[in-house]
Amino acid sequence: MSRPSSASSSASALSLHDARPFFEKALAYGVQHGLIDGARRAALCTDAPKGMVQIARYFGSEFLRPDLEKARERMVNLISLFLEDHCEGDLRRAAESLRDHSLLSRSKGGSDLLKQLIALPQNTHFALHERGGFTDAQKPLLAQWTLKSLADYRAELVQRRRMAQTVDAALWLAAQYDLDAEELETAGTDAEAVIRTALLWQALAPDQGEWPHTVAFEQRLKAWRKNAAAKNTAQAGTPAASPKAASPVLAAPPGLPAALRPAVEALLPSVQAELPRLLDSRQPLAPLLRATALFRMRFFLIDDPLAEVEQFHHLGLDDDEAPQPASKTWQKLTQGHEDEHSLLTLWLCLAAGSPRKTLLTEKTAASVVRRLRKHGADPAKAREFITAHAPGAFQADYLAIWDHFWQDAQNTLLSDRDYQLHDALALLRRECHVAG
Repeated sequence: MSRPSSASSSASALSLHDARPFFEKALAYGVQHGLIDGARRAALCTDAPKGMVQIARYFGSEFLRPDLEKARERMVNLISLFLEDHCEGDLRRAAESLRDHSLLSRSKGGSDLLKQLIALPQNTHFALHERGGFTDAQKPLLAQWTLKSLADYRAELVQRRRMAQTVDAALWLAAQYDLDAEELETAGTDAEAVIRTALLWQALAPDQGEWPHTVAFEQRLKAWRKNAAAKNTAQAGTPAASPKAASPVLAAPPGLPAALRPAVEALLPSVQAELPRLLDSRQPLAPLLRATALFRMRFFLIDDPLAEVEQFHHLGLDDDEAPQPASKTWQKLTQGHEDEHSLLTLWLCLAAGSPRKTLLTEKTAASVVRRLRKHGADPAKAREFITAHAPGAFQADYLAIWDHFWQDAQNTLLSDRDYQLHDALALLRRECHVAG
């Protein structure tokens, strides 16, 4: 039996790629299959120049040749976008649409799709989100999209719908606590932070009908820790062996519309990951809840100065007894970077006897670890620095953070087995401030 030639085999495996605009393919299909007759083609040819002039006038000038040429490209693209999306790529349906409707209406259909796309949120930050439909200020953006492909449109549509769903879910959750969109815009928060906070607050304080401020949030967390410690003591008959409170149950709230459920459930794992640190009584809460802390950036707590003043006086701290402020040395070395990761970086440098920094490169972080292993560590230097220079109100919390970090990290940082520093650098990337 003779075998087919390799050339013949290759040819049979190839298929032609039709790169024509979908509008052109639909028109050719309609003519070929008798759906679009000569009279209809003449009507389309009459429509086309009118549409080009309208588009050129909208985006520029109908008296300039370059604008008219660009308008022709835009019109073909808009018609193609509408036909391929509306007819789901079916050439026969698209040809019938060209037979039954004017080119101007098909072009407008594509323009409407793009305007609806642009009106969807481009991000989930409330301060940057423009509510309402398409505006003339967005005309330059529309001009860009009239020249893009259906694939670009669909990819952007999926992304923006996901963002819109997240924003809508955040607004629904906030409304359960009588917060509206304007308040969220003024606060400058984002939808993910609102959803995370609502999930956590619902689990921690299901009896509360108001959105938490920092003081209320801290008090509720302390109550969870205290109750857990009491339960552990009662069960064991001895002081609690574990400082961690039983985790509250996290779930999408009852009554949440089904369309919004995916956006909320997508953020459940990230909230669950925060719980061990929040419920661990060894972890001081004050640094976590400060405005500059990474935790606060992922959650949205209302600022309530009156509640903070009341808490201050409740602790018995009069103005004359106010704790000492940070020293100039502290201010100089931290340079305002007082998040937990930056401070741990600085304290580690002190313990290693390295140049004092709040940000390390990968190379510098490796040199810090090598110095620790060669010369040993002096964690007491970090404690002495905190006691001498940190703000008095936070010294106890800072000391607890440092002690907890060093207790967990020292074996990894000082281990001779990790000779390539993989484990040590992974730890520093997670706990400290290391730039890639």
